[in-house]
Amino acid sequence: MAELLSLEEAVGRLVHDGDTVALEGFTHLIPVAAGQEIIRQRRRDLALVRMTPDIVYDQLIGAGCARKLIFSWGGNPGVGSLHRFRDAVQHDWPVPLEIEEHSHAGMANRYVAGASGLPFAVLRGYTGTDLPAQTDTIKPITCPFTGERLTAVPALNPDVSIVHAQRADRAGNVQMWGITGVQKEAVLAAKRSLVTVEEIVDELEPRPGAVVLPAWVVTAVAEVPGGAKPSYAAGYYERDNAAYQAWDEVGRDREEFTKWLNELTGVTA
Repeated sequence: MAELLSLEEAVGRLVHDGDTVALEGFTHLIPVAAGQEIIRQRRRDLALVRMTPDIVYDQLIGAGCARKLIFSWGGNPGVGSLHRFRDAVQHDWPVPLEIEEHSHAGMANRYVAGASGLPFAVLRGYTGTDLPAQTDTIKPITCPFTGERLTAVPALNPDVSIVHAQRADRAGNVQMWGITGVQKEAVLAAKRSLVTVEEIVDELEPRPGAVVLPAWVVTAVAEVPGGAKPSYAAGYYERDNAAYQAWDEVGRDREEFTKWLNELTGVTA
């Protein structure tokens, strides 16, 4: 059953050096506060997983938390590149970064396989791309029934998956709505999971189209109002487009980024 913890305590208990960590959210409900708490706690040697790493992953990479990124697209949406990501890949700053690139469909199917207890997923994607030549975890497979050539990708089972949602009740049942991406699958595939929420309520009110994660699939819940900012949380706040634009100037320069990082972690010059 899910425990109700502070964000600091939850990250301290659940995220360890060397872990494979997924922070999922597709333009919406991105667990930014949790990612920044990982930075504050100076976790290292992480294999970071996400379909669409954006600025919080740029921050994690720039802070030296990551040794590897498993992903399907990376960028500052609507703005441009992730400069800390680029610097790590091109110049090994602050540490070298290994990359494992997939398609969106491949990543989603990997989570589904992990959540289903299967060793791999099969799909028709990747045909006509050069990804199989660049990524060792994309392999051809022949259908035993039709002889069709397909593609297999291994299941994703993160050590810990972290997502953000709108609400949880005091028993740890979680409710989210709007664009939910692969948050459910990421939680079900993980060995441990943390859900940050806008609020903890006495009772979850039914909402059309809402996803409910029952308490027995969640390890911990932390109440973190505004925990997805500068992304948005449907029903609570809108996307802060100016913050994404401002990050481009911070992220592109090592000195400016280091100032930002020192402010986040409380380091004084």
